[in-house]
Amino acid sequence: MTEKQRIVLASGNKGKLRELQAVLGDDSVELLPQSHFAVSSVAETGLSFVENAIIKARHACDETGLPAIADDSGIEVDALDGEPGIYSARYAGRDDEEADAANNAKLLDELEYVPEDERTARFQCVIVYMRHARDPMPLICQGTWEGSILFSEQGENGFGYDPLFYVPTHDCSSAELDPAVKNSLSHRGQALASLMQCWNSLR
Repeated sequence: MTEKQRIVLASGNKGKLRELQAVLGDDSVELLPQSHFAVSSVAETGLSFVENAIIKARHACDETGLPAIADDSGIEVDALDGEPGIYSARYAGRDDEEADAANNAKLLDELEYVPEDERTARFQCVIVYMRHARDPMPLICQGTWEGSILFSEQGENGFGYDPLFYVPTHDCSSAELDPAVKNSLSHRGQALASLMQCWNSLR
């Protein structure tokens, strides 16, 4: 029996881990969160999704000696000139279990007087795969998911801004989609699909 290839996910986010494991669906790969190796988070000092994903992947590689996958994602709201963007996860200044609720509350507050037709937004995701910490040519894949921001939270699935993100193709929020459907549509699903196209050549 061939031994599974161990790859570190440069995140402790359980929602991201579930989504990535579901989309990868590869019996030859064991995707482990960096917390499994007691790797702490690293400061995201980049000014773009690409920079931050590379910083996180390199840190996980450096700490574990294993290949790493990192994603940096967020939501861009046109009425807010692209905010919260790369600061989506810490939009409300919190880094705890209540961060999602606080971020959503702040976004709703910022858009309180913005009419429906001006609430356009999109999720962005960049996924980076690094073979080792000094990888001179990391694989970088990107996905974009267009939608808009609702006036209140809807749905119980997903995480982050999913309850506020309206998906026009399905007339519901991202948090109301079946997880498999969401994975086929989402920014992260798109970026992972690009990664999978190159997967065999990476190993």
